[in-house]
Amino acid sequence: MPTYKVHVKWGKEKFNDIECDADETPIQFKAQLFALTGVQPSRQKVLTKGVILKDEDWGNVKLKDGITFLMMGSAEALPAEPTEKTVFLEDMNEQELATALELPPGLSNLGNTCYMNATLQCLRAIPELKECLKSHSRNRNTTPADSITRAMQDLFNLMNLQSTAISPLFFLNVLQMTFPRFAEKGEQGLFMQQDANECWTEVVRCLQQSLSQSMVDQPSEASEGSVASSSKKFIDLFMGGEFEVVMKCSEMTDEDVSKSVEKFYQLSCFIEKEVRYMQAGLKSGLEETITKFSPSLGRDAQYTKSSKISRLPGYLSIQFVRFFYKEKESINAKILKVTLCLCYLLK
Repeated sequence: MPTYKVHVKWGKEKFNDIECDADETPIQFKAQLFALTGVQPSRQKVLTKGVILKDEDWGNVKLKDGITFLMMGSAEALPAEPTEKTVFLEDMNEQELATALELPPGLSNLGNTCYMNATLQCLRAIPELKECLKSHSRNRNTTPADSITRAMQDLFNLMNLQSTAISPLFFLNVLQMTFPRFAEKGEQGLFMQQDANECWTEVVRCLQQSLSQSMVDQPSEASEGSVASSSKKFIDLFMGGEFEVVMKCSEMTDEDVSKSVEKFYQLSCFIEKEVRYMQAGLKSGLEETITKFSPSLGRDAQYTKSSKISRLPGYLSIQFVRFFYKEKESINAKILKVTLCLCYLLK
């Protein structure tokens, strides 16, 4: 079928010589009208000589050059211009990016203090600890553990207020006064490198002592995600686990097996030659041979100590033991080996 030139009248406006292809469906013709008028095809009512134009076919409408269509329908109002100008990520500076993406503020390295910064950032990732520090009341009698907790409380409050890098100088001073070994300096007067796990262990121990009175007793039916579901200390509740320990004498099989329960706040993954996965490294640390006094033999004997985890904490700390002691050189040697971390094994 040929193409015709038709006219369309819409209100006070008239559009002349609009091409209308009879081989196409009327909805495509209405799309042309939408481009001219801004009226959506679903809101258009097009008719000629009393015949309403359908969307699927031309029906009883006889196309020819010069016929006039009458269109009814109102165009949708244009969206209002936004009151605030759109700002794109590539146009933001570092501070604006950190605020928009809700990135945690960084901690400045004050000279080989990455071990301390890593410990603080890791602890700050625990939401329950942040809430506990907010409600922690300061005691008049200040102990070294209280000093560490107060310094962390002040630093976390400051990190909540700004998104740029923060200098943790005050916390470093308190840490060094509490544990002087972290203040050791080298020949050039710079702070010596320290072990992050030692810092983690000392800081967590301080929190365990200081936050013992800040936990509030909750009903036994309290939800698992509440700040406290019992009167336990915070660290015991969220970061402490329990072992079921079995001690068996290797030299006297008739001796009674002793069972006990031990607490732990960290698991050690021993990276040995045969260890390629974290699960294997953890398992190797759960069974060991020790020497202790045997009441049956009346002397020291070899015992096999087997530990099984009976309670996992909400937040589990794992130390990767990357050093071993070389007796000939009398030095600690670093193990250069890749160990795959399969964290789902701990669920």
